[in-house]
Amino acid sequence: MTVMPFRERKRPSHSTAVAPCVLTIAGSDSGAGAGIQADSRTIHALGGFALTAITAVTAQNSQEISCWEPVGPSLIAEQIHAVFRDFSVAAVKTGLLPGAAGVHAVAEALKAHRRLPLVVDPVMGSTSGTAFLPQDGLRVLLTELFPLALLVTPNWPEAAALSGVEIRHWSDAESAARVIVERSRCGAVLVKGGHAEGALCRDILVLRSGRAYSFDRQRIETKNTHGTGCVLSAAIATRLAFGGDLVTSVQDSAEFLHQALEAGRTLTLGKGRGPAFSGLV
Repeated sequence: MTVMPFRERKRPSHSTAVAPCVLTIAGSDSGAGAGIQADSRTIHALGGFALTAITAVTAQNSQEISCWEPVGPSLIAEQIHAVFRDFSVAAVKTGLLPGAAGVHAVAEALKAHRRLPLVVDPVMGSTSGTAFLPQDGLRVLLTELFPLALLVTPNWPEAAALSGVEIRHWSDAESAARVIVERSRCGAVLVKGGHAEGALCRDILVLRSGRAYSFDRQRIETKNTHGTGCVLSAAIATRLAFGGDLVTSVQDSAEFLHQALEAGRTLTLGKGRGPAFSGLV
């Protein structure tokens, strides 16, 4: 495994006069900590232009999700088609997909655009315990959407559910990533290390070729961690939209998230877990 050291992130200097369009297909968060809102902030902060297809509407704040409803599969698909009819999309990312029918609708809508880099953040539920994706949805993820993806970005619980591998250590995370790549034939899997214990946070990237990389950084002690997975996957998609290679895009995005967590560490937004990205990065 190649260990990629942490390096100081610099704000990108893009010479293009037109911001690349990045389509995010995800749920709406009324507290703006995660979902479409976090994705859009991240894409814009990195110089892209965010296009959106909303898959679910949630009533939530920094403490809880009190209610949520999925958007119908046909409306999800039509949002995607409408965007592609008018905009030159450079990359796509997905977040919350509400059930098997929703996943199927997204996969069918994206099949005509296989050339585009697709980042799939397999959101299965909220930290507070709300479940979004049942078992039949996981099967459709693996068989229909993951094969279209350049990168899939599960956390430890998601990677365990998708692979059947119990994850207690980073070596288990790498094993789970290899199982997911093999089962789904996606381009690569990045298992995020935020659920590990200790001062070191390690994300592990496994490519379809079998090569593995790890990205290490010191954990930031903060309660403001809402939407970390959204920020990371949106950042990766934006880096790819600018033409970055996968490994560099993942490394740069991990550093962007690290700096965002540091910038928002002392902020108080809401009474619970604040957003991972404060807008100050």
